[in-house]
This record gives sequence, structure tokens and C-alpha cells, in this order.
Amino acid sequence: MGLIICAAQTRPVRGDIDKNLIDHYHWIELAATNGAQLIVFPEMSITGYEREDAHKFSFSTDDKRLETIKKLSTENKLIIIAGAPIQINNSLFIGSFIFQPSSPTLIYTKQFLHDGEEQCFSASHHFNPTIKLESENIQLAICADIDHSIHPENAAKNLSTLYIPSIFFSPQGIPKAYQSLALYSKNYQMNILMSNYVGESYGMSAGGQSGFWNNDGHCISSLNDVNAGLLLIEKNGESWRSKIIYE
Repeated sequence: MGLIICAAQTRPVRGDIDKNLIDHYHWIELAATNGAQLIVFPEMSITGYEREDAHKFSFSTDDKRLETIKKLSTENKLIIIAGAPIQINNSLFIGSFIFQPSSPTLIYTKQFLHDGEEQCFSASHHFNPTIKLESENIQLAICADIDHSIHPENAAKNLSTLYIPSIFFSPQGIPKAYQSLALYSKNYQMNILMSNYVGESYGMSAGGQSGFWNNDGHCISSLNDVNAGLLLIEKNGESWRSKIIYE
């Protein structure tokens, strides 16, 4: 069995962190059962997308509510990338927690904010770790980061072989995302794994279609725009194959 990575396509429940966490545990355990070594969730997956109320649902860097995910990471030898509003000192960021087996939790923060987000969040380039998994160098992105070509360009300059955006794109925004990600994967010779919501978040429809692009710019596989599911991608030499699970 080769390296297996996966994207969870989830349907968040607004204002119910406990229910969203339980949903995360489910997808994490399903990923582990299928041999995955990495799972990524959409933007602010633990809370659902928020702006004005984000501070009410924010997480600290050592938040005790994340202990179960940390435990699942270690037990299953699985890297878990899950999103939330993250409070660091006096600033609120749109961030991703990176849980690694038996290792400290890392944080990535969104670098390029969507119009209007600056009223509620800060942007930062200071939290931008490279994740190592077998022969892969992995860098992350969150949503509007992928609207700025300098972001994947910088990932490529940092020798990234796998670029992982967690997004919340509407059905109308997905075609542009697909066009951009195909271009980035080809131009910068990076494989790309993207995770998006289905259903609704922040009162807006989500476009689903979480997908994987190889470093030739081809979309190898994607989920639909309706169902929650898991997109599993297995590496075989220099090629990739997919498995899709819907629920």
C-alpha cells in the first residue's frame, strides 16, 4: 500500500461545535480504517464559516476541546488538518490546526483575506509550516489564499510537492477554483488536494466538489456537490488512484 491522503467533504452545523467535532471524529476514524496517513477538512471546519460571531466560537492554541482529535491523530498515526477561528495573543485568525502523531500541534493562518473578513480577522504570514510526510513536502492554504497566485508560487519556492487548500467556495465559485488549481498544479508541478463544504454555512450554499489534481494539472478525482464524503487518494510510484466514500 502506498501513501494515502484524503479530503473530508463535510456539512457543518452552525453554532454547534460539539456536533461538528463528533462529525470530525467520524471522518477521522473512517480515514484511518481506509489506511490514510493524512486527512484535511474545509475552512473553519470545526465551527463552520463565521465572521461577526467568530470570536464567540474561537479556539486557543492549546484548547482542551481539541484533545480528542490529538489523541486520534496519535492512535491512528494520522496527520489531521482541521480549521477554526484561532485566537493568538490579541488577534483573531482564520486558521488550521495541524495535528501530528505524538508531536506538538502546529498552526497555519490564512494569509489573504476575502473582502470583508478584515473587519473580523487578521491576516498573517508568520504561521506557515511545512509538513513532512514520507517523501512529500506539504504546504497549506485557506480559501482566498488560492485567489492569489503568489501563494502557491511561494509554496513551490519552499519546495512543496503537495499543496492542500481548505476552502469554503459557493457553487458559483467552484469553476474558478478548479481553473486556478489546475493551473497551479501544472505551472508549479505540485499535487493539490482541496477540501470544501457541502450544504450551507454562514447562510450561504457550499459548492462541494472537493478534488485532487496531479502535478500535470489533471483532476484525478473529485466528489459531487451534494453529499458529505471522503476522497481518498493513494500514491503508486508517480501515479495516483482514488477511492470515494459517500454517506
